[in-house]
Amino acid sequence: MDGLTRTLAAAPGSDVVIRVQTPGARPASHRGTLLLDAATKTVVARETAAGAMTPPAVAFLLPGLGDHYLGMARDLYNALPIFREQVDRCAALLTPELGVDIRTVMHAKARASAAAPGAELDLRRMLGRRGEGPSEEERRLNQARHAQPALFVVEYALAEQWRAWGVLPDVMLGYSLGEYVAACLAGVLSLEDSLALVARRAELIESLPAGAMLAVMLSEEELTPQLGAHLSVSAVNGPDFCVVAGPVEEVQRLEARLLDRRVTLRRVQSSHAFHSRMMEPIAERVTRIVAGFTRRPPRTPYVSNVTGALITAAEATDPAYWAIHLCRPVRFADGLRALGSEVLLEVGPGQTLSSLATLARKGAGAPSSGGSSTPARTIVASMRHAYESESDVSVLLKAVGRLWLSGAAIEGEQPATSAEPAAPADAEAGRGSMAPVVEEISPPAEPEAPLTDTEREVAALWQTLLRCEPPTRDANFFRLGGNSLLATRLIDRVSRSLRVKLPLRRVYQTSTLADMAAAIDGLRGAGARPGAATQGRAAPVTTSAPTAAARPAAAAPDAPRAPLFRLPNGLSVAHQNEAETRHFYDDIFAHRSYVKHGIRIRDGACVLDVGGNIGLFTLFAHTEAKDVRVFTFEPAPPLFEILSRNVALHGVRATLFNLGLSDRERDAPFTFYPRSAGMSSFYPDEAEERHNLKAIMDNQRRGGAAEVAQMDGYTEELLDVRFEAVTFTAKLRRLSDVLREQRIERVDLMKIDVQKCELEVIEGIDDADWPKFSQIVLEAHDADGRVAKLSSLFERHGFKVIAEQDELYVGTNIRNIYALREGV
Repeated sequence: MDGLTRTLAAAPGSDVVIRVQTPGARPASHRGTLLLDAATKTVVARETAAGAMTPPAVAFLLPGLGDHYLGMARDLYNALPIFREQVDRCAALLTPELGVDIRTVMHAKARASAAAPGAELDLRRMLGRRGEGPSEEERRLNQARHAQPALFVVEYALAEQWRAWGVLPDVMLGYSLGEYVAACLAGVLSLEDSLALVARRAELIESLPAGAMLAVMLSEEELTPQLGAHLSVSAVNGPDFCVVAGPVEEVQRLEARLLDRRVTLRRVQSSHAFHSRMMEPIAERVTRIVAGFTRRPPRTPYVSNVTGALITAAEATDPAYWAIHLCRPVRFADGLRALGSEVLLEVGPGQTLSSLATLARKGAGAPSSGGSSTPARTIVASMRHAYESESDVSVLLKAVGRLWLSGAAIEGEQPATSAEPAAPADAEAGRGSMAPVVEEISPPAEPEAPLTDTEREVAALWQTLLRCEPPTRDANFFRLGGNSLLATRLIDRVSRSLRVKLPLRRVYQTSTLADMAAAIDGLRGAGARPGAATQGRAAPVTTSAPTAAARPAAAAPDAPRAPLFRLPNGLSVAHQNEAETRHFYDDIFAHRSYVKHGIRIRDGACVLDVGGNIGLFTLFAHTEAKDVRVFTFEPAPPLFEILSRNVALHGVRATLFNLGLSDRERDAPFTFYPRSAGMSSFYPDEAEERHNLKAIMDNQRRGGAAEVAQMDGYTEELLDVRFEAVTFTAKLRRLSDVLREQRIERVDLMKIDVQKCELEVIEGIDDADWPKFSQIVLEAHDADGRVAKLSSLFERHGFKVIAEQDELYVGTNIRNIYALREGV
């Protein structure tokens, strides 16, 4: 494992994929991949494959409109020079046609749209990822004149990136606009002519009346008799999955009728009724545009949407075909049967085509005439869905790994974010250190713990909907064939069976069985149940092993179902009490008390939140930068439940521990104040805590806080209520022990707020672990010179230290310490 460690130490600050082949074995007889989390330098995905491998036939699947989104592929543009070069080239060619740089439309940052007064907002809306309605920037992108060229550019650039890595398609299947990308890649039209055609066609579509599209879980035979004169079947995606298009009012009426029959359906993100008779007024002009371009027979085969079979040279070069393609339904299900490839690679945003292909593979029987008798054995998506929080680069690197394991050759210029040994060699020569990796990535499988109750319930729903074998914890809803319509059906069944309203975006964010069950538990307000996830799991919500602490039935009257509270920035959170939550919000979000004096949270950071309370700092870290990984520690069971709910509710990438940190491992009594949770402590001193809270209230009153001023005359009575206490037995552990168990090799920021326990937390760090820490911010109680002692300790370990008192804490012994390692 020494070679792997050296490779990781030299890796850049981004996700890393390592490809491994057994030294001395036959070429491609044993392969493995590791995906490493840069924040912690830990393995978050590992797969192996063995047996004789020959390079498989690869088919590119090229999506159409519907899965596009603002900011799509921005991470790839920033990380991959070849991808960026192709996007820049396309943008330059498009600008004369569009009158705008398409990059500024694709990668604009959405400004949050105004919400209705009193409406609850979630974290994704606050980040501009979701709102009551699309933002101005999203509406601009969704216009046909922008959406279609933008999608073409992303798919073309991604295809060129794959080709640069040596992954060449043997055949292609585009969906709607995706067929235009396929035709360009096949050489039917030049890139310049393809972009001009897409832009001019989109402009013609913009001149048509608005339309709507509806995805419906019915067969073409069941659906057609219900359409009438104005609606058209615009796509046949599977035996019981079609898309309807037509005038908005007609689609709305059909939607109402089908909902009355409890038919599963979903609106498609579209401004017009594509592949319907509403396109006929522009068909002749599209024909004339195509006739003005040079057309050549395809060099690479691709499937026609019109026929569902391989396109002929005569069809591809006939200008009239392109007009027929505009008005006829997409025969995608037939097209899948025509491919005959072992590996299907989706080259574009989302995973809709991968999901459809997975379902088709399950239902494959005897091939139809002209169909393939070789169903795909590997189906891979290479870009994230709009609702997924995983980075584009991480998704793409996982796709590279899966292609490699399937037997594909990954050659040419490697990903800028990859680390790969040049070649296996003899260990004595000092270059054979990767040899043990094959053994390390294939350890004997440990028996998996039984599924939790929630996991079993969710697994049963998956089996019914996806017609799959019993799923494991790591099974992925979309890899098993799930899609947006099946996700909609799943939401309905979760609501009826489990009494939980699971938002669609959460299905995408928590798509494995374990993660989805944890999210459902979080939404129930009960936190993750014992065994719901293994310790250290790289998942949106991960809980540590439960402590042995007993929780009295009357411990905290507010805990069984913490209410949602809307903060001033629109973020809705579960909380313990309003006054304290407002105080935390002001401290963390408004005053930004933890990112001062040069302290920063950067993309990909590893953050420790020691004293997590209800999770506001954990949420702050999640919103402050991309791909942040948070490890949060909270010993109080009622607060831990609320923390778990908030993390699950907002899809935070966090590992949660229901314990405290100290200088030695032990169990200790913890005094919890349900109505003043921030004052809870392993070292309670009610006189000091009453003094500090009274001073804080006085400072708030002097600062003009109206709600505090209204309490004049009732302060002592209020303090009596605020300091009613409950005692728990909580587990304490040393931080260095946790770092070793979780394999955390870098801590970019540690925040500590533990009410007089801060020195014990710091003393739980071994000398050997201090170089891992870059930034530390803590709230210290300056008893017995503690601030000076902590400052001196930090300086000895190479930190520049600033200690100050926030104006809110004047009159108390509370100080903030900011420690920033020199040179960071």
